[in-house]
Amino acid sequence: MEWYLEVLRKYAVFSGRARRKEYWFFTLFNLLAMLVLSFIDGMIGMYSIEAGVGVLSGIYALGILIPSLAVTVRRLHDTGRTGWWILLAFIPLIGALVLLIFTVLDSTPGSNKYGPDPKGIDGQVPV
Repeated sequence: MEWYLEVLRKYAVFSGRARRKEYWFFTLFNLLAMLVLSFIDGMIGMYSIEAGVGVLSGIYALGILIPSLAVTVRRLHDTGRTGWWILLAFIPLIGALVLLIFTVLDSTPGSNKYGPDPKGIDGQVPV
């Protein structure tokens, strides 16, 4: 839960680097929150089949959009790529697959042009 809150504290911070742990824990808690809110939307009759989203889950999705983009850009920075690679998401299927691979890859060891190693092992390869 701490990793989720850390991303929210850095609401619109697109500079720096984000570890895999930070990115994937945020993604996990974000998915769980969406599932719970979608369930609540369905239970209280606020889910729209035509739109594919409920009122609560839609408001949550809009509120979490900027932190999601920011942590993805920071994750790309951690792998040594520019944040503009996030635009691959607009290419159906292949773009999402490439972004998935980029977010799964390990960090660039040591400092890179986006900042110091977030693992705190600057200049050393973790064992």
